[in-house]
Amino acid sequence: MVKKIYLILLFVLCYIPSKSQEKPIIKSSPKLVIGIVVDQMRYDYVTRFYDRFGNGGFKRMINEGFNCKNNHFNYVPTYTGPGHASVYTGTTPQNHGIISNNWYDKFGKEKVYCAGDSTVSAVGSDSKLERMSPHRMKTTTVADQNRLHTQLKGKTIGVAIKDRGAILPAGHSANGAYWFRGKDEGNWITSTYYRNELPDWVKQFNDSDKAESYLKVWNTLYDIKTYTESGVDQNKFEGGFKGKEVATFPYDLAKLKDQNSGFDIIKSSPFGNSLTTDFAIAAIAGEQLGADEITDFLTVSYSSTDYVGHNFGVNSKEIQDTYLRLDKDLERFFNVLDAKVGKGKYTVFLTADHGAVHVPSYLQSVKIPAGYFDTDTFVKKIKMFVKEEFRAEGLIENISNNQIFFNYEILRKNKIMPEDLQKAIAHFVLQEDQVDKVFTRNQLENTEYSSGIAALIQKGYNQKRSGDVVVVLDPATISYSKTGSTHGSGLPYDTHAPLLFFGHGIKKGSTTQKTYIPDIAPTVSAMLGISFPNGTTGDVLSFVLE
Repeated sequence: MVKKIYLILLFVLCYIPSKSQEKPIIKSSPKLVIGIVVDQMRYDYVTRFYDRFGNGGFKRMINEGFNCKNNHFNYVPTYTGPGHASVYTGTTPQNHGIISNNWYDKFGKEKVYCAGDSTVSAVGSDSKLERMSPHRMKTTTVADQNRLHTQLKGKTIGVAIKDRGAILPAGHSANGAYWFRGKDEGNWITSTYYRNELPDWVKQFNDSDKAESYLKVWNTLYDIKTYTESGVDQNKFEGGFKGKEVATFPYDLAKLKDQNSGFDIIKSSPFGNSLTTDFAIAAIAGEQLGADEITDFLTVSYSSTDYVGHNFGVNSKEIQDTYLRLDKDLERFFNVLDAKVGKGKYTVFLTADHGAVHVPSYLQSVKIPAGYFDTDTFVKKIKMFVKEEFRAEGLIENISNNQIFFNYEILRKNKIMPEDLQKAIAHFVLQEDQVDKVFTRNQLENTEYSSGIAALIQKGYNQKRSGDVVVVLDPATISYSKTGSTHGSGLPYDTHAPLLFFGHGIKKGSTTQKTYIPDIAPTVSAMLGISFPNGTTGDVLSFVLE
């Protein structure tokens, strides 16, 4: 009996493969990763317009992919430059250094632009205003890491109407980044940072006069009476276009273009998103993206949603129509990816660079606390207070982006301790109406905040580039015109952004667990099996991945 059992066990063991015989399971990577950032997209646009969307755009991503419903920015300020950089670097302005769209450079004593670079020139335009590169971004992006991992064989192309929306996501090592030069040109351009001449496919696209074809009448996609998810068409909370007395549909863009900076009028209409989709599709063919087994990256930013939001506000018929049309553009884009790259062979993520506040004058009209902050008067008050309190001129070098910068040379000459000036200004500013909180450099450098607005400010505070005092305004209080929406705060209307994944390597499902913008890059990196961007502070969202 014992011998029989022994023989049975021996027989079984002989058929159990050893570890050396097992073949490791290595999941293939997608042929193409497409990162989509929708500029100024609040999360509630997904839910508010959901019933009006078709099945091939936003709904396809939600139904076939994974929806992170409680996704937030975890820093301040919520602007376009920092937003795009944070999505792709997996960290915050504290580390990647893009602290705003524009900021005061206290070492160069000048205002700088997040993508500006005086050492390069425009390609495809003679404008001296289009000298752009990612050189101010201090860390790598997930696209950079893919380039390094594939020995530069995997391509990266960045596309957006806005230069910063194309340049920052694509990273430092991109094969190309292209943005739209409006005015009297209407062309897609780049800079000598990437190449000295436009590739043939871009020249052909520009020669096709595709941009000119969108200088047409913008009316609602569907009967305007069915747009019940937005406010009335005629109201006092919208900007509109020069040359048209009332901001109501329809808008004849061809007729209005001369009074609205020529081709730039396309940017402030949903047709800017359509033009971006056209160009992204041309890039797939022109650069042969996703044509082999080595993973390529295509970063696409839809900028026109931001222009429309700033002009008309988050509750406008114009913003609703823009999102219904964007849904159609996404469907068209995904259909091309299915045909060119193949279903299940590409991965897409979609998020935003920030949200937006309801127009404060509208909020006031429905008795919700909101307001407008007079920055010019505020600056004068601070400078006068400092002069009288410390008996010295020029102690304040700059006030911008809700930050106050000191002139340390004048402080030394007058034997004034920076901490004393910080405390005095903080106490004075906190007495101002519409100011909610104030933080000093000393606080942000010597205290570790784990929650609340203080933690968000700290993650957006770059020790070398940021100011000495940071001012926080009351909720829904902005320094802006009384028409249209804006953004920049650490409040949910600015921080709550969509995060959708779908395609290769992505589970189907959803979560209300809190996720953060810097989690995107490490999650995509983990899916690809590549190193994380070198400044990453976010976490891998393992529940999203198969």
